[in-house]
Amino acid sequence: MDLEQDKWKNGLENDSDAIILDVRTTEEFETSRIPNSLNIDFYNPEIFMQEISKLDKDKSYYIYCRTGVRSANSCHLMKELGFPNTYNLIGGIVDWRGDTIN
Repeated sequence: MDLEQDKWKNGLENDSDAIILDVRTTEEFETSRIPNSLNIDFYNPEIFMQEISKLDKDKSYYIYCRTGVRSANSCHLMKELGFPNTYNLIGGIVDWRGDTIN
């Protein structure tokens, strides 16, 4: 599900089981990130699939990338793999108005 900034952040704050998933490259992740996020690089398909398969399907995943394209694709893929609660951050970290680590 695609969510705008405020709804994404609000959902995240009100979900004690939420996981923040950053699907950008390691280099992008090291430059800036949303606090407490887990990094799994969408552009490395083999590692991406391995790491996704280890995740708990009962949790909610708030997913972001640079602009929202990789995270939208990740949400779609994770839905196909049986993850019912995936939320894409529209506009990605480029439009993010919350706290980031630089």
